[in-house]
Amino acid sequence: MITWLIALPVVAVVFAVTRVLLRRTGRTALRWVVAADALLLVGAAALLAVALSDGSAQAASTATAAQNSGSGSAALIGAAISVAGASIGASIAVAYTGAAALAALSERPELFGRAMVIVGLAEGIAIYGLVVAIILIGKA
Repeated sequence: MITWLIALPVVAVVFAVTRVLLRRTGRTALRWVVAADALLLVGAAALLAVALSDGSAQAASTATAAQNSGSGSAALIGAAISVAGASIGASIAVAYTGAAALAALSERPELFGRAMVIVGLAEGIAIYGLVVAIILIGKA
């Protein structure tokens, strides 16, 4: 199931990138590639629909097993996403605030304390993501 959830966005990105890249090569090649990508996207969506409908038919017999195994893995995936998103956001924030702090310190060194507080606040974003991940792992 997780494979399909990962594969559909990948197929959509490949479809979009192929369309953009082949826009310059010619109309015939573009039409063939877009048709092949669209067929692949429709096929993947159909397989996902079949997988989801088949899972609902078997849900009554395996309800307890799915609750025990699915909730823990979903919490771990959520924890990984929260840490990754917070780390990426913090790195972008630290990049901009750190560069601005260095520029300000080169002109006025007495601004060191203020600059480090601002950079520290940007680093706090990653800590928030870590706290959310710890809470999610505790629920698993």
